[in-house]
Amino acid sequence: MTLRSVVLGTGSALPARRVDNAELAKTVDTSDEWIVERTGIRSRHIAGEGETTASLATDACRQALAAAGLQPQDIDLIVLATATPDQTFPSAATKVQATLGINDCIAFDVHAVCTGFLYALSVADSMLRSGNATTALVIGAETFSRLLDWKDRATCVLFGDGAGALVLQAQEGERGILATKLHADGRHNDLLFVDGGPSTTGTVGKLRMKGREVFRHAVVNLAEVLSEVLAAAGLSPDDVDWVVPHQANARIIDATARKLGLPAEKVVMTVDKHANTSAASVPLAFDVAVRDGRIKRGDLVVLEAMGGGFTWGAAALSY
Repeated sequence: MTLRSVVLGTGSALPARRVDNAELAKTVDTSDEWIVERTGIRSRHIAGEGETTASLATDACRQALAAAGLQPQDIDLIVLATATPDQTFPSAATKVQATLGINDCIAFDVHAVCTGFLYALSVADSMLRSGNATTALVIGAETFSRLLDWKDRATCVLFGDGAGALVLQAQEGERGILATKLHADGRHNDLLFVDGGPSTTGTVGKLRMKGREVFRHAVVNLAEVLSEVLAAAGLSPDDVDWVVPHQANARIIDATARKLGLPAEKVVMTVDKHANTSAASVPLAFDVAVRDGRIKRGDLVVLEAMGGGFTWGAAALSY
């Protein structure tokens, strides 16, 4: 039998404060109509005092562990994808580990911005199948609101905060992660970046983006990587029950689905409620669709994302 990384449970967490477009328009030169027409976003959650990337990640992990019927001590690997850690170091993963009461396990962060969760999932899958660990928490968590320039209406309306987590366990059988594909192309740094960092400005910096160029690259790259991962898993688009895309923009999601000939009813979309939560968006949307009954055991699910770098990737799994 083949050893695969099986999803045992999912979880998610959102900050308490929900900000709709009308509230945002009181302080930003924008409108609900403008935001919805261009992005599909209607609201987002913004982290408040005491809510951090690690605290949201921990809450998501507790949900995922409960869904899996496991205790924190059953975990021997934590991989956390984030571009907004609580501190430059140590990793947010070790903060989650300590808060959960796990005295010793492998724990580290992965940084690939919006594609971070796909990178984390691929790394954890490799470690589980190689025998370096048996049960993992794979997390995407962000507080992107703290990187935003609230005077830049083209970007500040696009993002929100949140976390999502999956429990993976190495098991023999047909169910689990079937294939992953990852890419990066650093030549496009100036299209989506943060204008600061410890070794350059000594500050965190603010997010900067050339949206039209990012959109163009996203549709092409995501369609290609979805085709790649399906081919690697020996599948066709007709085999797919659900696509869980990175929740950046409803128009990107729709355009990618059309390019692959996938019907809209097979695509999980939560961008209207959560906006772009970067590395958190895929596991957060996955958890929403599991909990509302759309994604069921045995379904063939494809995950995909693209982010700054550029980075992009996809995974196919039998849930």
